Amino acid sequence: MIENTYQELKVGNNGFMEKTLTETDVYMYAGITGDFSWLHVNEIKAKKGHFKTRIVHGMLLAGLVSNVVGNLMPGSGTIYEKQELHFLHPCFINDTVRAQTEVMELLPAGRVRLKTTCHNQLGELLVTGEAIVIPPRHL
Repeated sequence: MIENTYQELKVGNNGFMEKTLTETDVYMYAGITGDFSWLHVNEIKAKKGHFKTRIVHGMLLAGLVSNVVGNLMPGSGTIYEKQELHFLHPCFINDTVRAQTEVMELLPAGRVRLKTTCHNQLGELLVTGEAIVIPPRHL
């Protein structure tokens, strides 16, 4: 289990995970959240929409970032204080997404500012943002 404490972190430290987001992932997310918008689950209607096909829920991508924060960088035991997100491009079903965090600044009171991003398999930036987190303490 990865647990990078405030004292161990340095500007530039990063962590990432990659996942191919399938139709099953979209339906599971829709079931958990109740977000069954046609943008995500109705291909016939989505073909007439802005993106011409269904898209992955933006907040599912935010969940991938949360995975990195809570399991890799800083790691297990990290507490989220704030997350800002900008959705720049849609994520499509079967895209492979790389969610990444990078330490931007060590803040007072044991807090850390992270850059958070999601890219697709083509290298397109889908989501960018910043988070303020409290890294774990060794118990």
